[in-house]
Amino acid sequence: MYYYIIIILQAICIYHIYKTRNNTYWYFVIIFLPAIGCLIYGVTHLLTKKNVEIAQNEIITTINPSKKIKDLEKKVAFSDTFQNRIDLADALFEQHNYALAEEEYKTALSGSHSSDFYANSQLLKTLFHQEKYNEVIKIAEVLKIKNDFEKSRAQFLYGLSLSKEGSLEEAETILKKIDQRYSNYAERLELSKFYLDNNKKDNAVEILSEMQNEYTNLTKPNKKKYRAIFNEVHQTIKELQ
Repeated sequence: MYYYIIIILQAICIYHIYKTRNNTYWYFVIIFLPAIGCLIYGVTHLLTKKNVEIAQNEIITTINPSKKIKDLEKKVAFSDTFQNRIDLADALFEQHNYALAEEEYKTALSGSHSSDFYANSQLLKTLFHQEKYNEVIKIAEVLKIKNDFEKSRAQFLYGLSLSKEGSLEEAETILKKIDQRYSNYAERLELSKFYLDNNKKDNAVEILSEMQNEYTNLTKPNKKKYRAIFNEVHQTIKELQ
């Protein structure tokens, strides 16, 4: 029994270290000094009961992704509120189950919360992932009068949808809004691809070169976080030379 408790505590601590990007030496402390390491880390980093419960729930969800969905479905069955529907839809979205997520967002939006910005933005994203570009554009046309829409991920997907539907000039105007230094790395990479697809190599190279220069100034945690994106940036620049 003691052995299993230590294993569970190690898992909680290691997962928390990974999520919070704490110093890597904690991995060695937890692994090579299990009981003492977990105790020290728990006191210094997991002092509150809430943090422990969150870590435990996330580990369980990682091991058994369907459990979170089932729990949220039960919650909706017990109390069919707007927020419970959105929580279920978000969980489905996170698991890339876009068709079911779309249904849940639409159900949530069918009542008095039909104009809720967050829910509509999430619905827009699920539609984009299903390549329903016309529907994305329709929702975006309604949302674009709201301040939160400006320079958001939803606005960027709106631009990409316009591109897919052939409205290239309008798409470029919208997509360029996301081009902010030291941020929006995934979107800027997509913008460079948009330029390449539309025979604007110089524009693409300018964005990619800026990103490559920014990479040298990033902190180690951010370099790790965005490694896949910048690997693609470096590779694309090589191919364009």
